Amino acid sequence: MSGNVVSSADTADFESDGQACAAETLADVTILVCSTCRDESDADSQPRAGMVLAEGTSLAAAGAISVRTVACLGNCRRSLSAALLRKGGWSYVFGGLSISDGPDLVAGAELLARSADGMIPWRERPSSLKRGLVARIPSLDQLKDLP
Repeated sequence: MSGNVVSSADTADFESDGQACAAETLADVTILVCSTCRDESDADSQPRAGMVLAEGTSLAAAGAISVRTVACLGNCRRSLSAALLRKGGWSYVFGGLSISDGPDLVAGAELLARSADGMIPWRERPSSLKRGLVARIPSLDQLKDLP
């Protein structure tokens, strides 16, 4: 896996569930998968379950969304873990994922890219992203100083 999957047509439209999402908007979203997460069934298996999730996510993204890996997200008690990052918007950390949840991560990234307020709508999220939410983190420009 190359660690980065980006659309080859920067101005093309991406169709998902009947809704168009401009590639420029998708380019603002990155799926980050913990490649060192271990599967409960076999802690020493290779490749690690996190890398299997990353590869499946990259396949599901089909080059339309950036998929990157990181050595550890520090969420080991709730692995497998991944994050969705949006430039200028909220970031999300998810845990308790399975190796087959790559398409759910892509669906969540598409929702995040289309969101007007930079947040993933709760009702539209795949169930793995509802039950697996660990944290929602605002962008730095959304923070407020203490009075």
